[in-house]
Amino acid sequence: MSLLDIDERILELIELVELDRSPFTDKKRFDGIVDVGFVEGGCANVQDVAVLHDFRAHSKVLIAVGACAINGGVPALRNPIDLRECLETTYLGAPGDADHRIPDDPELPVLLERVLPAHEVVRVDYFLPGCPPSADAIWTGLVDVLAGRQPRLPYRLLKYD
Repeated sequence: MSLLDIDERILELIELVELDRSPFTDKKRFDGIVDVGFVEGGCANVQDVAVLHDFRAHSKVLIAVGACAINGGVPALRNPIDLRECLETTYLGAPGDADHRIPDDPELPVLLERVLPAHEVVRVDYFLPGCPPSADAIWTGLVDVLAGRQPRLPYRLLKYD
């Protein structure tokens, strides 16, 4: 969502790109192939993997944006723990008198054994680090890619909150 923090540059962005799937739209499918795709977040379940494969298939250039897409971020902190143990501790070990059970609704996507960063699922062309990356970092990276350059972020644009 740091993309929304580019303030008045959003008007410049609209001149540079046509937004397909974005925070500004509620589209669930691509209309065709896009020049640049930004993916944020790691893959924690089979649905995330399917969406990422679709995103890669519809993007000429794919950019992993932020720590979760690059290394799994905070959700990947569960990776050293066996998935079953993690679920049992979370759902069955909760205090209180309620009837505790691990959710198993067929509508819920199946969890992966570990959270995967984007590049372990599909080919990623560029990485914009940060947690989250600043609007200036996103702007700089996007402008570089649109100009056919490798994104080069100066140290002052790297942000980890």
